Amino acid sequence: MSVEIKLNNRYARVELLHQNNNLLKIKVDETVYDIDLMHTDDGTFSIIENNRSHDIELVPLDQPKKYLAYTLYKTFDVEIIDAETRYLLDRLGGHLDSDEKHISSPMPGKVVKVLVTEGQEVSKGQTVIILSAMKMESEYKSKVDGKVSKIHVTDGDTVEGNQVLIEIE
Repeated sequence: MSVEIKLNNRYARVELLHQNNNLLKIKVDETVYDIDLMHTDDGTFSIIENNRSHDIELVPLDQPKKYLAYTLYKTFDVEIIDAETRYLLDRLGGHLDSDEKHISSPMPGKVVKVLVTEGQEVSKGQTVIILSAMKMESEYKSKVDGKVSKIHVTDGDTVEGNQVLIEIE
Protein backbone atom coordinates (compact mmCIF):
# COMPACT_ATOMS: atom_id res chain seq x y z
CA MET A 1 0.00 0.00 0.00
CA SER A 2 1.39 3.36 -1.03
CA VAL A 3 0.16 6.89 -0.43
CA GLU A 4 1.50 10.36 -0.96
CA ILE A 5 1.67 12.58 2.11
CA LYS A 6 1.97 16.34 1.93
CA LEU A 7 3.67 17.91 4.97
CA ASN A 8 3.40 21.68 4.64
CA ASN A 9 4.88 22.11 1.13
CA ARG A 10 6.83 18.83 0.96
CA TYR A 11 5.45 15.75 -0.78
CA ALA A 12 6.60 12.28 0.23
CA ARG A 13 5.63 8.88 -1.15
CA VAL A 14 5.09 6.48 1.78
CA GLU A 15 4.81 2.74 1.21
CA LEU A 16 4.11 0.05 3.79
CA LEU A 17 6.56 -2.77 3.01
CA HIS A 18 5.87 -5.08 5.95
CA GLN A 19 3.88 -5.09 9.19
CA ASN A 20 4.05 -7.34 12.24
CA ASN A 21 1.64 -5.90 14.83
CA ASN A 22 3.03 -2.43 15.65
CA LEU A 23 6.45 -3.07 14.01
CA LEU A 24 6.50 -1.59 10.52
CA LYS A 25 8.94 -1.43 7.66
CA ILE A 26 8.09 1.61 5.57
CA LYS A 27 9.67 3.31 2.59
CA VAL A 28 9.58 7.11 2.50
CA ASP A 29 10.59 8.22 -0.97
CA GLU A 30 13.68 6.00 -1.44
CA THR A 31 14.64 5.50 2.23
CA VAL A 32 13.52 2.43 4.21
CA TYR A 33 12.75 2.76 7.93
CA ASP A 34 12.01 0.17 10.62
CA ILE A 35 9.62 1.77 13.10
CA ASP A 36 7.56 0.85 16.12
CA LEU A 37 4.21 2.67 15.80
CA MET A 38 1.58 2.82 18.53
CA HIS A 39 -1.69 4.73 18.69
CA THR A 40 -1.96 5.69 22.35
CA ASP A 41 -5.09 6.00 24.48
CA ASP A 42 -4.89 9.80 24.47
CA GLY A 43 -5.09 9.93 20.66
CA THR A 44 -1.44 10.57 19.90
CA PHE A 45 0.91 8.37 17.92
CA SER A 46 4.16 7.16 19.42
CA ILE A 47 6.86 6.37 16.87
CA ILE A 48 10.20 4.81 17.76
CA GLU A 49 12.78 4.82 14.97
CA ASN A 50 16.49 4.13 15.41
CA ASN A 51 16.13 4.32 19.23
CA ARG A 52 14.55 7.80 19.01
CA SER A 53 11.03 8.42 20.21
CA HIS A 54 8.62 10.82 18.52
CA ASP A 55 5.10 11.68 19.71
CA ILE A 56 2.67 13.11 17.19
CA GLU A 57 -0.89 14.31 17.70
CA LEU A 58 -3.08 14.38 14.57
CA VAL A 59 -6.06 16.72 14.70
CA PRO A 60 -8.57 16.24 11.84
CA LEU A 61 -9.55 19.35 9.89
CA ASP A 62 -12.82 20.12 8.08
CA GLN A 63 -11.79 18.30 4.92
CA PRO A 64 -11.30 14.53 4.72
CA LYS A 65 -7.71 13.31 4.99
CA LYS A 66 -6.39 16.71 6.13
CA TYR A 67 -4.87 17.13 9.58
CA LEU A 68 -2.77 19.34 11.79
CA ALA A 69 0.16 17.35 13.19
CA TYR A 70 1.64 18.54 16.46
CA THR A 71 5.08 17.42 17.63
CA LEU A 72 7.00 18.68 20.62
CA TYR A 73 8.45 21.66 18.74
CA LYS A 74 6.66 21.96 15.40
CA THR A 75 3.23 21.98 13.78
CA PHE A 76 2.63 20.61 10.28
CA ASP A 77 -0.25 20.75 7.82
CA VAL A 78 -0.76 17.15 6.68
CA GLU A 79 -2.74 15.85 3.73
CA ILE A 80 -3.05 12.17 2.79
CA ILE A 81 -3.24 11.87 -0.99
CA ASP A 82 -4.36 8.35 -1.89
CA ALA A 83 -6.04 7.05 -5.07
CA GLU A 84 -9.47 8.29 -3.95
CA THR A 85 -8.16 11.78 -3.10
CA ARG A 86 -6.28 12.01 -6.41
CA TYR A 87 -9.46 11.04 -8.25
CA LEU A 88 -11.53 13.64 -6.38
CA LEU A 89 -8.90 16.34 -6.94
CA ASP A 90 -8.96 15.64 -10.68
CA ARG A 91 -12.77 15.47 -10.78
CA LEU A 92 -13.31 18.67 -8.77
CA GLY A 93 -10.69 20.73 -10.58
CA GLY A 94 -7.95 20.65 -7.95
CA HIS A 95 -9.91 21.18 -4.73
CA LEU A 96 -11.98 18.94 -2.49
CA ASP A 97 -14.55 21.51 -1.40
CA SER A 98 -17.86 20.85 -3.09
CA ASP A 99 -21.49 21.64 -2.54
CA GLU A 100 -22.62 18.62 -4.56
CA LYS A 101 -25.90 17.19 -3.37
CA HIS A 102 -25.10 13.60 -4.21
CA ILE A 103 -22.60 10.96 -3.16
CA SER A 104 -20.92 9.10 -6.02
CA SER A 105 -18.53 6.18 -6.06
CA PRO A 106 -15.08 7.40 -7.14
CA MET A 107 -14.19 3.92 -8.45
CA PRO A 108 -15.76 0.48 -8.89
CA GLY A 109 -16.42 -1.30 -5.61
CA LYS A 110 -18.97 -2.90 -3.31
CA VAL A 111 -21.42 -1.29 -0.89
CA VAL A 112 -20.54 -2.44 2.62
CA LYS A 113 -23.22 -0.49 4.50
CA VAL A 114 -25.77 2.24 3.75
CA LEU A 115 -26.01 4.24 6.99
CA VAL A 116 -29.02 6.44 6.16
CA THR A 117 -32.62 6.06 4.97
CA GLU A 118 -34.65 8.07 2.49
CA GLY A 119 -36.20 11.11 4.17
CA GLN A 120 -33.52 11.20 6.90
CA GLU A 121 -31.95 14.56 7.75
CA VAL A 122 -28.14 14.56 7.43
CA SER A 123 -25.45 17.02 8.40
CA LYS A 124 -22.43 18.10 6.38
CA GLY A 125 -19.62 15.69 7.25
CA GLN A 126 -21.93 12.87 8.41
CA THR A 127 -20.94 9.42 7.12
CA VAL A 128 -23.75 8.13 4.90
CA ILE A 129 -22.27 5.06 3.18
CA ILE A 130 -19.29 2.73 3.41
CA LEU A 131 -17.75 1.25 0.24
CA SER A 132 -15.08 -1.37 -0.27
CA ALA A 133 -12.69 -0.90 -3.20
CA MET A 134 -9.14 -2.09 -3.81
CA LYS A 135 -9.17 -4.09 -0.54
CA MET A 136 -9.93 -0.98 1.53
CA GLU A 137 -13.13 0.26 3.15
CA SER A 138 -13.86 3.97 2.79
CA GLU A 139 -16.48 6.14 4.48
CA TYR A 140 -18.29 8.69 2.32
CA LYS A 141 -19.75 11.76 3.98
CA SER A 142 -22.48 14.19 3.10
CA LYS A 143 -21.06 17.35 1.55
CA VAL A 144 -24.09 19.41 2.60
CA ASP A 145 -26.77 19.67 5.27
CA GLY A 146 -30.05 18.32 3.93
CA LYS A 147 -32.48 15.46 3.58
CA VAL A 148 -31.75 12.14 1.83
CA SER A 149 -34.05 12.22 -1.20
CA LYS A 150 -33.01 9.01 -2.97
CA ILE A 151 -30.82 5.98 -2.23
CA HIS A 152 -29.83 4.12 -5.40
CA VAL A 153 -28.02 1.14 -3.80
CA THR A 154 -28.37 -1.39 -0.99
CA ASP A 155 -25.86 -3.26 1.17
CA GLY A 156 -23.86 -5.73 -0.92
CA ASP A 157 -24.45 -4.04 -4.31
CA THR A 158 -21.56 -3.81 -6.76
CA VAL A 159 -21.09 -0.25 -8.06
CA GLU A 160 -19.32 1.34 -11.00
CA GLY A 161 -16.98 4.32 -10.89
CA ASN A 162 -18.78 7.69 -10.82
CA GLN A 163 -22.15 5.99 -10.08
CA VAL A 164 -24.55 8.13 -8.03
CA LEU A 165 -25.25 6.29 -4.77
CA ILE A 166 -27.22 8.76 -2.64
CA GLU A 167 -28.96 12.04 -3.45
CA ILE A 168 -29.47 14.80 -0.87
CA GLU A 169 -31.88 17.74 -1.24
